[in-house]
Amino acid sequence: MRDHHHGHHGHRDTEGFERRRERGDRGPRVFAPGDLKLLLLSMLAEQPCHGYDLIRQIETLFDGNYSPSPGVIYPTLTFLEESELISGETHGSKKRYQATDAGRAFLKEQAVALDGVRTRIEVSKRSLRGHDRPPEIHEAVHNLRHALQMHSGRWNPEEIERVRKLLNDTARAIVAGPAHQPSQEPSE
Repeated sequence: MRDHHHGHHGHRDTEGFERRRERGDRGPRVFAPGDLKLLLLSMLAEQPCHGYDLIRQIETLFDGNYSPSPGVIYPTLTFLEESELISGETHGSKKRYQATDAGRAFLKEQAVALDGVRTRIEVSKRSLRGHDRPPEIHEAVHNLRHALQMHSGRWNPEEIERVRKLLNDTARAIVAGPAHQPSQEPSE
């Protein structure tokens, strides 16, 4: 009976890694399941790297606005190594990874998928771009997130409707721009 967990879920490992980053990892979920696997493999096909080099390279890719946590990177590297798409050599306490021939062949087959990953990175990069969002706004968004977290467990239908309306009205007002703000001054 023990294998009813597996069944058709065979290769969902990388999704698990992605989902695990929801706790304690700042910022939005940047990579779709499987994206990170291809990205790391393509980086290692260009040059052998340690895990922390890869983290730095991804930071650079996002202009420093996103940093993947080791808890996302290392399990993906382990997965690639177990799949024999990369090999790791230990130097001292660090492991240096490189793409294998099988890994390079896999990258060729996945060229279209890799293009998709690069496109998604461009989109994420635009939405993460620091200079689009001044620190004051960043802080206000953080406060909003915090307020919503504080609310958990206290949702009833009236409260859901109240908060939903506040958030949607705010979103609409932001999109509409300054001309459409309800005027605060007396309208003489």
